[in-house]
Amino acid sequence: MTDEKKPAGIVRRDFLQTAGTAALGLGITGLPTVLRAQPASVKIGLIHPVSGFIAFSGNQCREGALMAIADINAAGGIKSMGGVKLEAVLGDSQGKPDIGAAEVAKMAEAGINGIVAGYASSISLATSQEAAKTNTPHVVDVGVSDQIVSRGLTNTFRFSPGYGKIADFAVANLDAINKAAGSPAKTAMIIHEESLFGTGTADLLSKKLPENGIEVIEVIKHANPTRDFTNIVLQIKAKKPDLIIPANYYNEYVLLARTMRQQRIEAMGIYSVLGGAASNYKFVKEFPEAAENIMDCNHWFNPKSEVALARKAAAEAKGLVYTYEVFLAYNAVLGLADAIERAGSTDKEAVNAALSSSNMDMSFMPYGPTRMVDGQNEGAQPVNTQVLKGDIEVIAPKEFASAEAVFPVK
Repeated sequence: MTDEKKPAGIVRRDFLQTAGTAALGLGITGLPTVLRAQPASVKIGLIHPVSGFIAFSGNQCREGALMAIADINAAGGIKSMGGVKLEAVLGDSQGKPDIGAAEVAKMAEAGINGIVAGYASSISLATSQEAAKTNTPHVVDVGVSDQIVSRGLTNTFRFSPGYGKIADFAVANLDAINKAAGSPAKTAMIIHEESLFGTGTADLLSKKLPENGIEVIEVIKHANPTRDFTNIVLQIKAKKPDLIIPANYYNEYVLLARTMRQQRIEAMGIYSVLGGAASNYKFVKEFPEAAENIMDCNHWFNPKSEVALARKAAAEAKGLVYTYEVFLAYNAVLGLADAIERAGSTDKEAVNAALSSSNMDMSFMPYGPTRMVDGQNEGAQPVNTQVLKGDIEVIAPKEFASAEAVFPVK
């Protein structure tokens, strides 16, 4: 991949591939001397729900973003601007879209150079809309709603996949897994949380699953937070679906899975789509029996990439659980820094233009080549994981797989 707009001498593959630990380093060399005055720092706003009911995930996002900033600074900062360092400006959305938007407005007034936000789709919608008022570059880390990038906002970008692609992949791969086993699964129940994330996922799957011979016999919505899933699990027990499909945030997902285990729910499989805990080492470690054999269609890293594994090791050395929140927020900062590097300034128009033409090497993820279309990286894709023998394995796509699917589950 090449980028005709980058200054001569920037080795972008090295910059992006090796930013993972300070020891790995960043390989940008030979940049021309910048004569104009440079800012003391490049201020990056990090807005996440670090308090409230999704605080675990929000704090994971913040830590991942801070790791990226530390790695980039340790390797020389923004070299096209004379080595200017990135500076984190922290904001807490408290899990509420209006507060997230207020944080953006406050940062924009203070002269922020770019924003990474906001974990949940509803928050990301609000933060990006507010950032558009000042044309501030805004990179979404996790939020999957396709509305985020379908509103024509020229300042909003996402490097990870959205709802549509994830749902298509999930249904297609579930169909392949089911057919490989002789098509035993005929029915499913969807259990989802009440926000834009869970509702959007449930709506898409309710339409797509019947196209592949899976009847959706019940869709159950629950509040955030929910602290007792007994009634919902008893409904599952009465309906006896072949497949159970949860779409919830971490705490509710764990409680639902544990309650199903306690009630001895029998099904051919639990197949999550964007499961809040299914692709989470914390869940697997703390509740191994409830987690075993659960499949998930979600964000994940490339398990065959040395760079990805080095970043995982660095995160774990800091005491972090290496969840998708960590590495997607890391990637979002990396993409924003790459755009500022190529723009050679913090001019908003220039940075947004650089983001829109990004061809950032993301082979540390299970993606194809980066290609931005209306702010969405078309090269991004999810994977299918499954908890097998106490570890999280990739079961699809085949080129990234570390194990074969176990289905139906006994």
